[in-house]
Amino acid sequence: MPSVNPFVAIACGGTGGHLFPGLAVAQALQRRGCAIALMVSPKEVDQEGVKAATDMEVVTLPAIALQGGNWLGFIRGSWSSFGICSRRFKQRRLDAVVAMGGFTSAPPVLAGKCAGSPTFLHESNSIPGRANRWLARLVDEAFVGFPTAAPRLRHRSIKVVGTPVRPQIQPLEPSACRMALGLDPARPVLLVMGGSQGASRLNELLKQSLAELAARVPALQFLHLTGPNDREAVAAAYAEHKRRAVVFPFLTEMELALGAATVALSRSGASSLAEFAAMQVPSILVPFPSSADDHQFYNARAYAETGAARQLDQHAATPDKLISLILELVESTKAQADMKAALQRWHSPEAADQMAAAILNRINGGPRAALAQNEQAGGPSQLSPANQARSRRSREARASKSEIGNPRLEMEQSLLAGLFGVAQTLQSAVSPIANRRGFLRVVAIATLQGKHPAKQETGQAAPR
Repeated sequence: MPSVNPFVAIACGGTGGHLFPGLAVAQALQRRGCAIALMVSPKEVDQEGVKAATDMEVVTLPAIALQGGNWLGFIRGSWSSFGICSRRFKQRRLDAVVAMGGFTSAPPVLAGKCAGSPTFLHESNSIPGRANRWLARLVDEAFVGFPTAAPRLRHRSIKVVGTPVRPQIQPLEPSACRMALGLDPARPVLLVMGGSQGASRLNELLKQSLAELAARVPALQFLHLTGPNDREAVAAAYAEHKRRAVVFPFLTEMELALGAATVALSRSGASSLAEFAAMQVPSILVPFPSSADDHQFYNARAYAETGAARQLDQHAATPDKLISLILELVESTKAQADMKAALQRWHSPEAADQMAAAILNRINGGPRAALAQNEQAGGPSQLSPANQARSRRSREARASKSEIGNPRLEMEQSLLAGLFGVAQTLQSAVSPIANRRGFLRVVAIATLQGKHPAKQETGQAAPR
């Protein structure tokens, strides 16, 4: 018998930009009675971030990013991750898989397709990443954070919802946040952050600017998230210039950091931008120039063109330019107010709830079931008896369909003999490949599918 509460796997590992929106969706689904499995990588940011997840299963996948031509390691990690997901989904019947992008996304989605479960993806950035561009051919529904991402995904219908943020990411009292972090509650704070991986170039640029900043804004304090490699050097620079600063390699309680900040100096990953919008933090954005397809540049430009941030490209960044921008935003209350008003237009507080409703709609078989789940979100974390019955019928129908086989897949399988032959030749390098025919079938069908013109469906578009 299937479980009463739907079981949803969320692939959200690799960076904080994938993890934290995934946690937001997980919490929205959990409030509606779902059991959650978070599929993450072994990276420190994932392992630290999931510590805040309450009553959720955490599955660590050995997937690695495809970088520098490491094809063999990428294939090994992907196949191994696919096997882990397949075994887990056999232990408990899966109701849906949600991919938040990145290298941990593909194996759970492919395993979910083989299990006959609905699949979804969310793309936070203005330019979709490789994993989501490929997975868009497979999934049942797709969501995006930026309207500009929709035409770049091969999917029939795409909904613009914004980027989900966790419930705790909302405006807080600055003085209380500063005190909690060991800072003076009455003095302004510059938050320096390079995303979950840190940013050595940002760290160095700030160090070069410290002497001038100390002279021009002596009251300015610093909260600096350096990443794993630069903490000691950055802390030493603040001590040398006698600046009041709190330095961490990484901080899970980002609501405190954002709540304490007067201004942020940051890279421009979509998750960070969504959190700036949610907590009304003016920012100076320095896009990472080596981001895939230069997506951080386009993220930053979208915010800067609407007045929601200042953009400083790394190739043109100098201490003088940085100091000028910091002074403008720290000292001018009008500049702060104008930027906060622009940020409000980018905030999408319903993104996680909209995604949760759509996922439950497909799991339970209709919009009325999804509406019932939404009404229950503030109450006990249980499904109503009517929805339990509807959910069971929907799951049983999917299971039956999976057991008897999908006629379309069986018809197309005749076209895949060549691909299975390739799998046989790879067996010596990656032994499990030849045995995972279901995985290969899904991969090949995704490749064979035609290009679907994206029809953009707007939920809460950003900016409004």
